[in-house]
Amino acid sequence: MGHSIDIALFEPQIPPNTGNILRLCANTQSHLHLIQPMGFEINEKTLKRAALDYITPNCYTIYPDIDTFLAKQIHKKIWCASTKANTPYHKIRYSPGNILLFGAETHGLPVNILKNYASIRIPMAPDQRSLNLSNSVAIILYHALYQNDFFNLR
Repeated sequence: MGHSIDIALFEPQIPPNTGNILRLCANTQSHLHLIQPMGFEINEKTLKRAALDYITPNCYTIYPDIDTFLAKQIHKKIWCASTKANTPYHKIRYSPGNILLFGAETHGLPVNILKNYASIRIPMAPDQRSLNLSNSVAIILYHALYQNDFFNLR
């Protein structure tokens, strides 16, 4: 879209998480990039239930692998959300057209991706591993939207 912040999910595995994120993207006019392999089919009943009637063909794009996704985003700023990152998400200035890239629920993002792109994290208790994927997306996306006056969402 270019006038919002996009979301990318690397190898998502849990249909309700992806469904919730699709719904979030529809409500924020953010495009969702889904990077295969995924742990489900996009038409799976539980995914549709979570996304309700928000799924439309133009609200998401599916890529066969991470390299294909990255090749299509060559001129965009990508922020990798990772528990391994040092920079808290709220210390970053987000711009229209940025992409927030999130890893798979069970294994996150590949090390080579984290080495080559700026990474951000959500602060949390030191004895905890991670937050739910759809919650993490909502936290960071809404902060980025706030910085941009919500791109005139009402």
